[in-house]
Amino acid sequence: MPRRQMHMTGADGAALRAALRELRTELGVPSEFPAAVLADAEHAAAHPRLPDLDSTDIPLFTIDPPSSVDLDQAMHLAKRASGGYRVHYAIADVAAFVTPGGPLDTEAHRRVTTLYFPDGRVPLHPAVLSEDAASLLPDRTRPALLWRFDLDPDGRVETVDVRRALVRSRAKLDYDRVQKAIDTGTAEEPLALLKDVGRLREALEQERGGISLNVPEQEVVEHDGTYSLAYRAPLPADGWNAQISLMTGMAAADLMLATGTGILRTLPSAPDGAVGRLRRAAKALRIDWPHHVPYAELVRSLDPHRPAHAAFLQECTALLRGAGYTVFTGGETPDPAIHAAVAAPYAHCTAPLRRLADRYAGELCVAAVAGAEPPRWAVAALDTLPREMADGTRLANTAERESVDLVEAAVLKDRVGQTFEATVIDVDEREPLAGIVHLEDPAVVGRVESTARALPLGDRIRVRLTQADPGTSKILFAPV
Repeated sequence: MPRRQMHMTGADGAALRAALRELRTELGVPSEFPAAVLADAEHAAAHPRLPDLDSTDIPLFTIDPPSSVDLDQAMHLAKRASGGYRVHYAIADVAAFVTPGGPLDTEAHRRVTTLYFPDGRVPLHPAVLSEDAASLLPDRTRPALLWRFDLDPDGRVETVDVRRALVRSRAKLDYDRVQKAIDTGTAEEPLALLKDVGRLREALEQERGGISLNVPEQEVVEHDGTYSLAYRAPLPADGWNAQISLMTGMAAADLMLATGTGILRTLPSAPDGAVGRLRRAAKALRIDWPHHVPYAELVRSLDPHRPAHAAFLQECTALLRGAGYTVFTGGETPDPAIHAAVAAPYAHCTAPLRRLADRYAGELCVAAVAGAEPPRWAVAALDTLPREMADGTRLANTAERESVDLVEAAVLKDRVGQTFEATVIDVDEREPLAGIVHLEDPAVVGRVESTARALPLGDRIRVRLTQADPGTSKILFAPV
């Protein structure tokens, strides 16, 4: 799922805003949309290709961060009279607005993905589409790819359908509000069932050996008219919502594999050396990991609110490196075909407003269910999509990390020489005098370099801030 947006306000952020502008220039981030693209978007917003099927009677709702307006997904859950559940999951139909080969399409292939910065985002599509005409905003009729899942009482998928339809969301909810409503028992049945279905899908994930990492997120947030940093541990509702998206991505992969044409999100299994390193990290962090306990089972037992557990979960993200996209045509068997963390074939298809590949996966799935040949424009783009997505994802990750580094440096620039309580969450195996520390307050993750002894992975230590330069977006600590 896309990372949460970062926000920054306050007049005293002028220097930081200038540094962020410079960062965007250095990274070659696209700026304003060209006039031809904006004109194409305005025309598309006024003249979308609308489907015949009207499903606006389904009372869908969305779950997103409060400030989000580019809403890709909406859902509705219900009990089936015969037992089990029915899940409707609507995905914004970007292809209803984008003409293959036109200005919008060409620009989307240049941008690839929405980029997030503390002072704003750089969208994949113009706002007239991503924040309005194509977004599943409440009380607006919108074209969508409407997935329908019939689940058995254990949450297993029995039947899958996806087709174009007009939909209408009834409510825009956020994670905190959803969690509170479910916890207090005030949620109406379609929302309350998210917990039931989410837990069932989590159990199935465990059964097949899949892993969802509940890594605390480092966020840039508003604070008294200025900016600060905080950690946020995911809520259970985050995980239940993610399970609906995962279920859809797995179904999309199965549909494309059955027809022999598609694009998968893949991840190879972690090499033995990586798992061995994690075992050493667990020992250093004093996390009990018996040899008979599988990695996935250990991860599910961790509490992201505990510093040592949060540090280990951050270490676990190393096993997710190497993810990519695999395309296949002509009935060939793709290699690789599995996403190791999902423990099943999987496809990105639920965020087409913010990620280029999802539009193509959705189009191929609609054709598969209809028993039709996939559109030529969708098949023709497959060969270059993996490289485009790899480049776009790399830029997005760099933009996010460098942005947070800049904010960290700005937050700490007047505190050089001060000491802080920290936990050592990573040590460079080739250079054991250097590593990464996690400060509890402020919520900073930074590099530490020792001159005397190897850093104690997992230990709480006191560190002195030796460098904080927003101009270079770097901070540096030394053990006290």
